[in-house]
Amino acid sequence: MNHPATSIRIQAACSELIWAARLNLLWILFTLAGGVILGLGPATVAAYTLARRHARGESIQAWTEFWTVYRREFVRASLVILPVAVLATVLVGNYLYFSALGPGSGALRIATLLALVALAGVGAYLGPLYAHYDLPLWAYIPKASMLALTRPASSVLLLFALSAIAFVTSAAPILAAVISIGAWIYLNTWLCLRFFEENEARLHSKGNS
Repeated sequence: MNHPATSIRIQAACSELIWAARLNLLWILFTLAGGVILGLGPATVAAYTLARRHARGESIQAWTEFWTVYRREFVRASLVILPVAVLATVLVGNYLYFSALGPGSGALRIATLLALVALAGVGAYLGPLYAHYDLPLWAYIPKASMLALTRPASSVLLLFALSAIAFVTSAAPILAAVISIGAWIYLNTWLCLRFFEENEARLHSKGNS
């Protein structure tokens, strides 16, 4: 008796996986189209924008609308995303360097790892925040930082989800080229939209805008 319901759930799950794979492909292609450095910001923002619309049940012409957002946000998105990407690259480089130095640099290695975790927590809010709210350009990183600090349970959940996807990807690297990035962007967006709704409801109940 449960076969029709099970079949529907399987079809829905497969549909979401296909969507994540398509988002993954779009992100990779448009990042490469911008020479990686110039393509990273607008491709990331375009992916989060489409993920938000998909999570809200909207109909999307993926290729056309991805390109539209990518072109429109080319400069603004880079100004928000690239500083975080550069800082993450520096911290990863420092962590690998301190790890290679051996036990004598343990304190520096741990401090760098903690900084990476904190940056990941902020970064986990940044893309969904940009896609969901129309804020002044300078306000996105401080707002993402505030959310990461004031919503520790949500931040831990986001970091756990990111770690799980990173672990699975490291175990099966081919997933990175097929679905991992798109899956993270979609899951990240889906979770953050619910966190944003909860936060807005809490602020409304306190009489704040």
